[in-house]
Amino acid sequence: MGTQKSNEQGNGTGRRALLGAAVLGAGGAVLGLPGTAGAAGRGSGQGGGIRSLPVPAVIGHRGASGHRPEHTLGSYQLALDMGADIVEAGDLVPTRDGHLVCRHEPEIGGTTDVAGHPEFAGRRTTKVLDGVPTTGWFTEDFTLAELKTLRATERIPANRPHNTLYDGRWEIPTFEEVLRWQDEQTRRRGKQVWIYPELKHPTYFRALGLPTEERLAKLLRRYGKDRKNSPVIVQSFEPTSIRRMRELVGNPLAVLLGGAGSRPWDFVATGDPRTTADLITPEGLKEIASYAQGIGPTLDLIIPRDAAGRLTAPTTLVRDAHRAGLILHPYTLRNENPFLPAEFREGADADAYGDAFGAFRAYFATGIDGIFTDHPDTGLLAREDLVNG
Repeated sequence: MGTQKSNEQGNGTGRRALLGAAVLGAGGAVLGLPGTAGAAGRGSGQGGGIRSLPVPAVIGHRGASGHRPEHTLGSYQLALDMGADIVEAGDLVPTRDGHLVCRHEPEIGGTTDVAGHPEFAGRRTTKVLDGVPTTGWFTEDFTLAELKTLRATERIPANRPHNTLYDGRWEIPTFEEVLRWQDEQTRRRGKQVWIYPELKHPTYFRALGLPTEERLAKLLRRYGKDRKNSPVIVQSFEPTSIRRMRELVGNPLAVLLGGAGSRPWDFVATGDPRTTADLITPEGLKEIASYAQGIGPTLDLIIPRDAAGRLTAPTTLVRDAHRAGLILHPYTLRNENPFLPAEFREGADADAYGDAFGAFRAYFATGIDGIFTDHPDTGLLAREDLVNG
């Protein structure tokens, strides 16, 4: 971005001052942007619904996955202990006997020790997952009892060698266990704990006779968390899946959005020619707002990067989404150099931290309502900088 970095930071000064005055701090109030509420006090989501969450909210992506293997109770707990406003507890995929478990993908070769279990060697196979041939072990080929014999491992050890210390420490959690954990932590802390599960590959699983929306809705109803103000935000990359959830539960819902040229897999499967670029037009956002409360765009839809990987000028997506009444929780900011915009990288080590605080400042300055991050501790300090700066 060259001089773009200084220009962007300079242009964002006034907005950052506004955020600094209004972002939730110790006894502060939530920023009253369109699509947000003016509730006061941290943790005010209790009874107030999604629009009473802090802005910008810090969302622990798969827990505190920059510090612990992702989608484990250890990762979720650490994110909560660090102070995350919401914990993304669950990328939900089914087992063969119909239980929803928390894994980044149904293929678990890269996130568990399944390869070290000779009794499961014959389960290794190749499947076509959303059009992509994928080889490994898949949750839908295991019963829950079988999955419980496995242990979680770090997904990207080259970037997070420190996380490998915890390989084998935690089992794969079910989403029902997450709901119980949420209730326990809410009681212990005396304030509502929020979670943000994602329905993974719902079209793929529906074709296998394992529809995930109905299973999720049944669990939410069983635990009394299926209402408008329930502290469970449901998200998916497939808009039709979110539409289906709207018919099943009253929960706040969010549509995840990939790159501008990508197509949701449910659109591919049904012959819908629209791409993400169509969904983020004012008309597309208005349609999303008819059945969802928010969107989760990739950060590049907020501020694109140039060919060198440096940030360019922000798009109008934040403004357009707010005008449609939608909140924006983009993904995913990580501390390590390879994941940061080029101007915030420091040194060449793949596992070294760059200037993550500078990146947080750039994205917060756009007026987003929150951000998914693997490092919620860094995100919370960056938000404090807004309050104090």
